Amino acid sequence: MKSKKKILTYLAILIMLSGIFYYVILTAGSINADGGLYVLGLMWVPGFSGLLTQLIFEHSLRGMGWAPGRFKYLLLGYVIPLAYCIAVYGITWVTGLGNLSDTNLLSTIARYTTHTPNTFMVIIYVAIVAIFGIFVSLITSTGEELGWRGLLFPELSKVTSFNKATLITGVVWCLWHLPLILFADYITPGISRWYGAVMFVIMLTGINFAFCWLRAKSGSFWPAAILHASHNLFIQSLFTPLTIQNNITPYIIDEFGIGLALTGIVIALIFFEKRKIAFAQ
Repeated sequence: MKSKKKILTYLAILIMLSGIFYYVILTAGSINADGGLYVLGLMWVPGFSGLLTQLIFEHSLRGMGWAPGRFKYLLLGYVIPLAYCIAVYGITWVTGLGNLSDTNLLSTIARYTTHTPNTFMVIIYVAIVAIFGIFVSLITSTGEELGWRGLLFPELSKVTSFNKATLITGVVWCLWHLPLILFADYITPGISRWYGAVMFVIMLTGINFAFCWLRAKSGSFWPAAILHASHNLFIQSLFTPLTIQNNITPYIIDEFGIGLALTGIVIALIFFEKRKIAFAQ
């Protein structure tokens, strides 16, 4: 009964605080309004709502999975997005649905050097982004994961099975993103909002099984936070910028294309559990 009250309280706080940021962002019509500060605030609403809910009911922030857990789960969180990005974008480049180009990377690198970027500099830049960029990406992903996997999913797991808790968490997560997709510019240019929304929901619902599995197995929200950060980093900062797009490419790549949607289904099948998972201690 207590968990149900915590869940309802969390959702109430989440909706109320998110509404403030949605109003500002949707009024501006862009997620980049005011330099992206509003989106940064919005991404911390799930976490702040989780922290506040935990304090209200437990008078402490313990029990949200603060310990990092075993290294293998942290590493898995980093590697999973890299694997499905290589698969989706690799197929896109090989089949000609989109083409690989280093033009965007070269122009970015050129801002930081007086020398003409070469292959070695590209490799170094990609390595730096892949290694150190994850820490920058964690700034926003931690804000979400403190809520989704720090409080919501664990509390749902106390009142229902792993699969149902995962699906409910996924539904809430998807609904929370939809206003930005349908009414702002969080969408790949060149495709319809409804197509993008459907592909996004399929993708997010699917990969959510990996997020929740990591949370349950590790006893920590950090592997999920790293997975979230890795997902955003590789898609937004590396693989999509590396892709030259034609008319069909926007329907295939990024978070709003069918490629990652199909990947989400595969991930859901891999991490689907028929029985309830006991949380690691």
